[in-house]
Amino acid sequence: MLSVNSVSSVHNFYVMTAKQTIEAGKAILGIEFGSTRIKAVLIDQDNKPIAQGAFEWENQLVDGLWTYSIDLIWKGLQDCYADLRKNVQQQYECEIEGLAAIGFSAMMHGYMAFNEKQEILVPFRTWRNTNTGKAAVELSKLFNYNIPLRWSISHLYECILEGNEHVSEIRFLTTLAGYVHWQVTGEFVLGVGDASGMIPVDPATKTYDTEMVRKFNELIAPKGYSWKLLDILPKSLNAGENAGVLTPEGAKKLDPSGHLKAGIPVCPPEGDAGTGMVATNAVKQRTGNVSAGTSSFSMIVLEKPLSKPYEAIDLVTTPDGSLVAMVHCNNCTSDINAWVALFKEYQQMLGVPVDMSEIYRKLFSKALEGDPDCGGLMAYNYVSGEPVTGLAEGRPLFVRSATDKFNLANLMRAQLYGAIGVLKIGNDILLKEENVKVDRITGHGGYFKSAGAGQRVLAAALNSPISVMETAGEGGAWGIALLASYLVNNEKNLSLADYLDQVVFAGNTGVSVSPTAEDVAGFEKYIENYKRCLPIEQVATECK
Repeated sequence: MLSVNSVSSVHNFYVMTAKQTIEAGKAILGIEFGSTRIKAVLIDQDNKPIAQGAFEWENQLVDGLWTYSIDLIWKGLQDCYADLRKNVQQQYECEIEGLAAIGFSAMMHGYMAFNEKQEILVPFRTWRNTNTGKAAVELSKLFNYNIPLRWSISHLYECILEGNEHVSEIRFLTTLAGYVHWQVTGEFVLGVGDASGMIPVDPATKTYDTEMVRKFNELIAPKGYSWKLLDILPKSLNAGENAGVLTPEGAKKLDPSGHLKAGIPVCPPEGDAGTGMVATNAVKQRTGNVSAGTSSFSMIVLEKPLSKPYEAIDLVTTPDGSLVAMVHCNNCTSDINAWVALFKEYQQMLGVPVDMSEIYRKLFSKALEGDPDCGGLMAYNYVSGEPVTGLAEGRPLFVRSATDKFNLANLMRAQLYGAIGVLKIGNDILLKEENVKVDRITGHGGYFKSAGAGQRVLAAALNSPISVMETAGEGGAWGIALLASYLVNNEKNLSLADYLDQVVFAGNTGVSVSPTAEDVAGFEKYIENYKRCLPIEQVATECK
């Protein structure tokens, strides 16, 4: 066991080394715009986090559509970076002036359309919107390929179908990550993983599918727009490719204090799905990851294409262009958080000191004492609609009969099950119908942070071992920082998968939990009840 002096010496050495890295301009910055938080992670030359910053935000429902304002995007970025600077000053008593590289990531998909003056034409429409049903159906049929509601091409075509006047003015169409990157580098580009959430990408060419682009152009030709699709889409780039540098204007946008210098290389911007794959070392075939926070999605890197299109499954790519089967769910932990807040309020009413981490830990641990099928209790966590189960709107519901086993353990277990119920429905198609093989699935996100409960429940849902790494809590901001590191530190010209395996993770596969037969059988019983009672959720959405 190390002595107190030894521990102090190790800590001092770590602080001094990190300080030298920052002062030498060799640290790397990753920033990700999540649904509820913008997070910045600063890493050293060994890809280890050494500082972080954050900004809390929430989407707004404006005129029936979920959005974030342009002003809030930039305020959030600047406040997040300022929080990072403060963290660096407190830990290392120095200032960030230079960096080896930067990467920007954000929630995938959505719709950001700009005119030739780079002015946004309609408020940013996020992935959460489900108003694109007609467009998605028509495009899926046209392409013989599942086109999800939230993809940029669905939003664009829905605007065309609705006759929106702004469409004729479009000169640039991009995602949130692409927008921020464009504004700070002047480069209108997108990482291939994020690009695959705009319109399908051909894994062979690692750029937009030529035949689908042709079909779309022919489809809208009668409208007489002055643009064709490739005229308005960002250029698709592979991980490690040159995506520009931070301009003087971009440096001011990021750091209004003026300390940060221009000229820093910036890696291709990516979506949160791609950074999640990187952060969990899941870009190689037969690996997968599950990100579970405000929303949830699973990503399994395929060995071959699926036998047919499935409405519940999106086909996207890794940041280096490999085909990925994605099950995306609009909802995950928001309803759990609402229930935990209720228990917090009760605790405050009793005058008991509140520690939110402790509340989550105890409630999640209690859930593991519940019946494997939750005693018949069911939870629908639909704050918003869920395309996988055909719900355009959502109503959070807790459902039970008078004879069900209604206790705290089953209540919390039902919440944990309900948070990933839709995810299980989608993955059952891959694992049971398509017989997709997976060697390793890694979980990350808030769902996995408390007492191993989420890890055990997901293992039961997918009937597969689930690994969680110590670094999983760093999330997508760390993932995009790793992609920035890959841009500038890949001296051996390794593939992205090999770089992650050999340089970043070096054999670290995390702590794995295997499912028990009892838990698997319990979840199967729960999900059958869940699917059978979905009409209750549908009726609830029809009742205002």
